[in-house]
Amino acid sequence: MGLTDDPQLQPPLFVLFFFIYAFTVVGNLGLIALIMVSPQLHTPMYYFLRNLSFLDFCYSSVTVPKMLMGFFSECQSISFSGCVIQNALFVGFVVTEFFILASMAYDRYVAVCNPLLYHITMSPRLCLQLVLASYAVGLIEMMSVTNTVFHLTFCKSHVITHYFCDVPPLLKLSCSDTQIVQFIIFACAGFNVSISLTVILVSYTYVFLAIFRIPSATGKHKTFSMCASHLTAVSLYYATTVFVYLRPSTEYSGSKGSLVSVFYTVVIPMLNPIIYSLRNKDVKETFGNIFKRTPQFSLPLSRFS
Repeated sequence: MGLTDDPQLQPPLFVLFFFIYAFTVVGNLGLIALIMVSPQLHTPMYYFLRNLSFLDFCYSSVTVPKMLMGFFSECQSISFSGCVIQNALFVGFVVTEFFILASMAYDRYVAVCNPLLYHITMSPRLCLQLVLASYAVGLIEMMSVTNTVFHLTFCKSHVITHYFCDVPPLLKLSCSDTQIVQFIIFACAGFNVSISLTVILVSYTYVFLAIFRIPSATGKHKTFSMCASHLTAVSLYYATTVFVYLRPSTEYSGSKGSLVSVFYTVVIPMLNPIIYSLRNKDVKETFGNIFKRTPQFSLPLSRFS
């Protein structure tokens, strides 16, 4: 059904979301390129940030282009196989991002609480293992959720009250008994949120305790600013995804679901490059150095490239 069937709203919404998506692509791919070419950003924190930007670009690209095409299409249709692929990729990227955010929280914990051992603890091997584990969980969830949903029988309306093939509106179309499927999906979503959020909360509990022990106000502010960008991104991402996926399907509302989904599929991927750039001194300095054409970029790439 898309976002709206009002012909007067479709052109301005197309322009709005086109520019948001264009900014998302440029912002995230630009941040990835900036991290890759700048030796001073070859640290564990930016290694995780590079993967976060890649995921934001990917799962936004899974949904937004199709939505933009729908604004000027009389029949906003998608094939069954296309629906399966869109749902699978979206689930995989979203789940992976949960655990990348958790890895970033652990990275901040080590940086604040064990700064002298930071580069030893957050070794290239551990960083790679955390990233690969995040993608592995995303892949497993992608296969299990997609296989579970699309083995249902769909004999009701073929109209999806959403702008992409998401799980809650698809369950509404099934004429099978979806109780077991709902339990499996709820359990998967609960696992993702509980494990990743536990890592984040425990990490930041230790971080805040460490900050409170810093005697100077300047030191407290500087240390907290190291974590502020990540906390902002985590709050936005978890608040919206939990609202959509950790509720019974009987409470699902097409209009509310679409509105919240727009926020985490369209808006958040655009905001993350802004959040991590404007609040990050290293990124701003590196970006400024590109225009000054400083010779630092002729240095060889580090082991995190």
